[in-house]
Amino acid sequence: MPKPSLRLWTIPTLSAYLQIKPSTLYAWVAQGKIPALHIHRLIRFDAQEIYSWLQQFREHSRRTPERGRGLSPKAIDLDRLIARVKAQVYTAGHGKPDGQSSPSAKGGTHGAL
Repeated sequence: MPKPSLRLWTIPTLSAYLQIKPSTLYAWVAQGKIPALHIHRLIRFDAQEIYSWLQQFREHSRRTPERGRGLSPKAIDLDRLIARVKAQVYTAGHGKPDGQSSPSAKGGTHGAL
């Protein structure tokens, strides 16, 4: 029986292939977002599993119609909520106590004696 063809990638190899930071890959592995092999204390990626994993994103992109900026309705609602809260909190009358402005706004230098 022939041995299966298995090609393993390292963090730097897959990072370069996906054009993302190695720290992002480490986070995805920890969160279970990407298929990975743990060989003792080493992290390796089966190239064939990565190709299949990427294919899922291609298929999802084809099925998902464009909405707004390509975000889900929940994400768009979240953007609106954040904008609304910012508008309520960040007003001209809100900020420094007693209407004082910062020293730099008056032309002073911060920390000067």
